[in-house]
Amino acid sequence: MKLYTKDDLVIQILGICNAGWHRSVKNTIDARNDGAVGNTLERLLGIEENNLPIPNAREWELKGQRKHSASLITLKHIEPSPTAAKIVSTILLPLYGWPHAHAGTRYPKKEMSFRSTTSATAFTSRGFKIVVDRVAQKIRFIFDSTKADRTKPDISEWLSSVDKRIGLEPINPEPYWGFDGI
Repeated sequence: MKLYTKDDLVIQILGICNAGWHRSVKNTIDARNDGAVGNTLERLLGIEENNLPIPNAREWELKGQRKHSASLITLKHIEPSPTAAKIVSTILLPLYGWPHAHAGTRYPKKEMSFRSTTSATAFTSRGFKIVVDRVAQKIRFIFDSTKADRTKPDISEWLSSVDKRIGLEPINPEPYWGFDGI
């Protein structure tokens, strides 16, 4: 297995980009969301394809995507800062969570869920958004209750429950991921 330092990885990727177009390692005539971009990049870097949710270049997980794709990319699953606050387990899940889809069947009746496919360009239906703060060098995870879609009964009910649990003010402390950590 080939391992790269961050600097070596950046140099190699820049070299691949500067070399121009590369033929895909997969036949992509009819399949446009097939992982071929990532597979091709791995091959060019000499990294064995694994499709596992673990870093594939030492501690770095490579992400690739076709230009103009609308597909979502999971950046990483990592506890936001301030880590000492244990944001997910002590704030997001108990105060902003909602009943798990399988609560009372696969999980205990009071099982909660908090999952957010979050964008930097629009608020989610529950009022969450990512803000890229270049000055502070961090990616902020914000909540704005006025952006929640109150026309949906389940969102309206959830928002009322959040109001009872913590109120509808911004999350405090505000979750974020520092640029250096990402």
